[in-house]
Amino acid sequence: MKLLSTEICGYKVPLVYELDESLGLVSLRLVFKNAGKIACKIPGTAYLLARVLEEGAKGDADFYKKLEIKGIELSVQTGTESFNISLLCLKEHFAYALNMLNELLSAPKFEPECFELVKTKTLGYISASKSNLDHQAKLMLNKLIFENHPFGFSKRGDEESLAKIELSDVKSFFKENLILENLFIVLGGNAKVEELKLDFANCLIGEQKHFGNAYIQSDLYKELKMPSEQAYIYFAAPFHVADDEHYKAKVATFILGSSGFGSRLMEEIRVKRGLAYSAYAKNTFSLYKSGVFGYLQTKNENKDEAIELVKKIFFDFTSQGIKKAELESAKNFLLGSEALAKETLFKRLSIAQYEHYMGYELGHTDRDLESIKALSLKELNAFILAHTEICSLSFAVIHG
Repeated sequence: MKLLSTEICGYKVPLVYELDESLGLVSLRLVFKNAGKIACKIPGTAYLLARVLEEGAKGDADFYKKLEIKGIELSVQTGTESFNISLLCLKEHFAYALNMLNELLSAPKFEPECFELVKTKTLGYISASKSNLDHQAKLMLNKLIFENHPFGFSKRGDEESLAKIELSDVKSFFKENLILENLFIVLGGNAKVEELKLDFANCLIGEQKHFGNAYIQSDLYKELKMPSEQAYIYFAAPFHVADDEHYKAKVATFILGSSGFGSRLMEEIRVKRGLAYSAYAKNTFSLYKSGVFGYLQTKNENKDEAIELVKKIFFDFTSQGIKKAELESAKNFLLGSEALAKETLFKRLSIAQYEHYMGYELGHTDRDLESIKALSLKELNAFILAHTEICSLSFAVIHG
């Protein structure tokens, strides 16, 4: 895996690259940082742009049919902080796929009919998702803990925000955020760097934006009663961890709640008390947020007991630390699963993409694994006992 650069319209763009000539495939991803829902002035704008791009290029009604005939997969995703365009194709179709990608980004289908179509589809999805109480509880948590920050809204927006979005807003988002200054490229498979010919007719040059951190609000509680036989419980807390200690947080939270059976949450909530089928907690560290997020589902009559138990588990964890057997078990799994995590080119590219996105040198994940291997019980317990902020849990609950 290498970090190189490629030139687009005279602008040098970082390129994460791995050549694998044994494959007949090429994988390409354009990653625009600072261009996900965090950049939306009106919630849902980035998502609508992604859906417009998936309608093809202007003046080419058969755009995606042409791709399908050659087995080329082109998809557009908007995330929390980034906007991604992915391409997967056979080696022999790579040049053609690049031409089609250039066509798409040079002339998106910014037409009223197309815009109204994708907006109607999005409104239909939002309407259908209202019956998904699990999804609604997660949205409710985000709105609770992130207040009026863009992270508090669904990437699709809602009926109110979509009603405000005009085609001009989508065009502006494209022009202001899908810029070369925000872009880095991930290329892997059977393709040489010199084959990567990207030349958008409308080269987007602009001012790179940076956003403030989204702080997770502590000790909040919100519940909503709806017809349901189950209680959907989502929770989160701040987790302020320096970059060079993320590996400690990974081990700690693995033991606390992300390892499945054997984690503290599963052991106490499911195995000992049978309050839930599953219970999880995991870290989220990105450019603009850091926290621990969790979930469980239980019977309505057990919700209060389950919530109090989650609080107790977190308190005991940060006040007592862990045992040597827990650390060894976590190490064995995390180090033992390393081969699986990097067994395919696509997995390696995803790891490298995350490393570059976060501003790390390539190979950062491997160095973290070495740090995990050397991590002592005393060192990890000192870390855990120093992070009592994860006990300041906020809960969002939907129940019957």
